Amino acid sequence: MASFRSSRLPVALLLSAGVVAGTAAAARVVLARQAAHARRLIGKPLGEDAPSADRVYKRKRGDAVRLVLLGDSIAAGLGAVQPSETLGARLAKGISRATGRAVELRTVAVVGAESSMLAEQLTRLPAADVGDVAVIVVGGNDVTHRVPVEVSVRHLGDAVRELQRRGAVVVVGTCPDLGALRPVPQPLRALGGRASRQLAAAQRTAAVALGAYAVDLAAVVGPFFITNPDEMFSLDRFHPSALGYRRTATAIVPSVLRALGVHDRAAFGHHAPQS
Repeated sequence: MASFRSSRLPVALLLSAGVVAGTAAAARVVLARQAAHARRLIGKPLGEDAPSADRVYKRKRGDAVRLVLLGDSIAAGLGAVQPSETLGARLAKGISRATGRAVELRTVAVVGAESSMLAEQLTRLPAADVGDVAVIVVGGNDVTHRVPVEVSVRHLGDAVRELQRRGAVVVVGTCPDLGALRPVPQPLRALGGRASRQLAAAQRTAAVALGAYAVDLAAVVGPFFITNPDEMFSLDRFHPSALGYRRTATAIVPSVLRALGVHDRAAFGHHAPQS
């Protein structure tokens, strides 16, 4: 009897392996179909151009803080209807209100950008003295295009170092939680949420190790998007609305002020550079 069981074992293992392989292949087909369906649902009702918000805010206050914004469609402000509703404009107003100074905003973020595209965005900035503070928000497109985490983080790190070399302190808004995207069906949404959280954790670790500040957007502002999706998301149900950008800017400003030396108060979800 023992020899009978042992003779059948390789066959059983092969059959099990075949079932697992078949299941994995079927799962990949399902996920691919779900991804295509999600893209059709989301579409591009907003186009690919965000409102331009670059200007000097509260000019009469003088002694302008120079703010540079890099990254993807969230950094660019896609989903906002008016320039004043973009992330950059909201950040500029928040910084001006807290410091009593004017804020000069320059945005080089690009809709659809991945972390690998930060290098090209840097070419649009001065070779030296890019500004006082640079804010980077990137990562969502890395997740949706399945860019390996280590590759994404390497490009982010290169951008942080280059901005620092050019004289700016850097604040990184880590990858938002893609698990909040209701148009994306399960299990794809859960997988995207897990992948985005993994990337965000790696971004945070890399940023603070390089002397930058990091804001865990999934922790600080993510719950608003989960509990109030109709208000927080724009028409495409993928990018923030005017309220979504206001909440996101409010989440980032404390680290910007800390980076500028305005205060040294630690806040939930905000991470200072490693000493």
